[in-house]
This record gives sequence, structure tokens and C-alpha cells, in this order.
Amino acid sequence: MLCCGPKLSACGMVLGLWGVIMLTFLGIFFQIESPALAEDLPVEEEELLKDDVGKYMSGLYKQASANCFIAAVVYVGVLCFSFVSYKLSDRMAYLKP
Repeated sequence: MLCCGPKLSACGMVLGLWGVIMLTFLGIFFQIESPALAEDLPVEEEELLKDDVGKYMSGLYKQASANCFIAAVVYVGVLCFSFVSYKLSDRMAYLKP
């Protein structure tokens, strides 16, 4: 079951923790519709000419927020996998004579 060493597992834990923190904050900022993130939305120019621009932009913010939270859950999986791999490699190093 052991597929990562202790250094790679520690690196995976750091990356997983950073990904969870960053994407959670990014999802929160998309959720509150921060104007600083408007440039990151996939806006179609034809939709901007219609009367429902506010509803359209709000939908894009909600979709981007959901995508960030889904990616944060994936990083939780990376964090858990790396933690288990680190513990297993630590246990294997302890059992070796």
C-alpha cells in the first residue's frame, strides 16, 4: 500500500493544506461576488448586451464559487492520502531493523 516516501508525503500534505486554504478563501470571495475577481469569470459579450446582466454575472460568480469548493474537497483528499502515506512510511521505518 505504501507508494510515497516520507518526503513526498510531507510535500503532498503541504500542497494539500495550501490548496484547501486558498481555494476555500477563493470560493468565499466568489460567493460574496468580489469585484476584484470579475476578470476571472468566463463572460460572453453577447450576454452583456442583454437586460439581465446582474443575474447573468451572479450566476457566473455562483458557478465559480462551486468550482472552487469542489476543488478544495479534492485537495482534502490529497491531504488525507498524503497523511496516511506519511504515517505508513513512518511506521515502516520504525519496523525496519
